[in-house]
Amino acid sequence: MTQGRFITLEGGEGAGKSTQLRALAAALRARGLDVVETREPGGSEGAEAIRALLLTGGADRWSPRAEALLFAAARADHIEKTIRPALERGAWVLSDRFLDSSRAYQGQGDLTDGDILALHRIGSAGFLPDRTLLLTLPEAEASDRARERDGDTTDRIGGRASDFHRAVADAFTRFAQEESDRVHGVDASGPAEVVTVRLLDAIQDLLP
Repeated sequence: MTQGRFITLEGGEGAGKSTQLRALAAALRARGLDVVETREPGGSEGAEAIRALLLTGGADRWSPRAEALLFAAARADHIEKTIRPALERGAWVLSDRFLDSSRAYQGQGDLTDGDILALHRIGSAGFLPDRTLLLTLPEAEASDRARERDGDTTDRIGGRASDFHRAVADAFTRFAQEESDRVHGVDASGPAEVVTVRLLDAIQDLLP
């Protein structure tokens, strides 16, 4: 049986994660792999219910601490109900966002990175991906893509101010520098098919 692998795609708004996740999944299926596509927050029945709570309503609907707890609860259910069962049968699981998004986004308030990781240890026993692919784009290009994608409609987190998203991008960069064995930066500029090739190159060592 093929060994299951867990790959996450991370990055700021407009980086193209959802588009590239679908393309990468198709490329892996063409190699004969069983692939599960999922997302966070969400990916299981319970986690999707929490997603609706997290992404709708006013910007101040949840305090930073309540928001972090909700994300951790959704992730615990996602791992238990979707990710682990798929890995156990030998599937490759591709997730649009995971723990590093919580660290980058919820870590911008009065919670430290250590706080977010502690919640993950409690809720999900510290479970980590085999590889995290961080899609990177210059700020202006990412903003243009996000605006083209969303128009005037955005969720309560995506709609935060530009300085917040700049801090998120800086956090992602720091993770890639500090955890380079797991987190690999991938240039998301240029044609989509070229970016997909770069993603495949970044997981080449994991492929059977």
